[in-house]
Amino acid sequence: MIRGKEIDLVANQLKRIAMWASPRCLSTVLLRSWGNRPDTFVQDEPFYPHYLSVTGRKDPGMDEVLNRYETDWVKIVEQVTTGSIPNDKSIYYQKFMIYRLLPHIDISWVPQLTNCFLIREPQEMLLSYLRLWPNPTLDTIGMPRLKQLFEIVRDYSGLIPPVIDARDLQENPRHTLSLLCEAVEVEFTDAMLNWSKGNPTDDIWSKYQWYDTVRNSTGFHPYKPKNDAIPERFDDLLSQCNEIYRELYKYRLV
Repeated sequence: MIRGKEIDLVANQLKRIAMWASPRCLSTVLLRSWGNRPDTFVQDEPFYPHYLSVTGRKDPGMDEVLNRYETDWVKIVEQVTTGSIPNDKSIYYQKFMIYRLLPHIDISWVPQLTNCFLIREPQEMLLSYLRLWPNPTLDTIGMPRLKQLFEIVRDYSGLIPPVIDARDLQENPRHTLSLLCEAVEVEFTDAMLNWSKGNPTDDIWSKYQWYDTVRNSTGFHPYKPKNDAIPERFDDLLSQCNEIYRELYKYRLV
């Protein structure tokens, strides 16, 4: 839980929750969990359209994404920090891929949100990543940026922000989600444990990308260890990710 702070759970309290994660850390499954709450509006990767607009990355469905969504990062920040919560919900849950928080984006607004961090054991994360993209780098994984943001949030508030581990989510979702809800000062609900296949809250890019497993899910899949070897050319990357992971892991909610 949050250290040094008395928690007073208040029903229906307005809340803006930012979950920061590297790729392949079960962040979309966690988005499903929050999206199944009747009091919560979820948003998948607010900065993705901006990321596409400035990097020139040619993802499937790029033109449709750019034509439909806001690409100005300043306006995106205004929406996630002060804009009305859509659909008259009381909780606004935002999933952020850390590497899409590009260096030119001012981050002074981040402490306005209730910030949380999702981590995963780097070997398992990289094995999952390599099935989709063959050339991960420290920038595309984003672990240094994740640590930097964690430290900014911690130093601003003087409190340890909530950290959860993907394996804990799979092994004991009820316990882990209950701890997370307590830490962000909202009531846990069993609705977070199961959901229907598919999801009407998905943004349009989900049909083009790597969401098939999540789209067919109805809950958190049981943990299964991944013991395949990482190619030797990624030894240094794995070592750097492990170092940061261990630093954040010691703060995880247990």
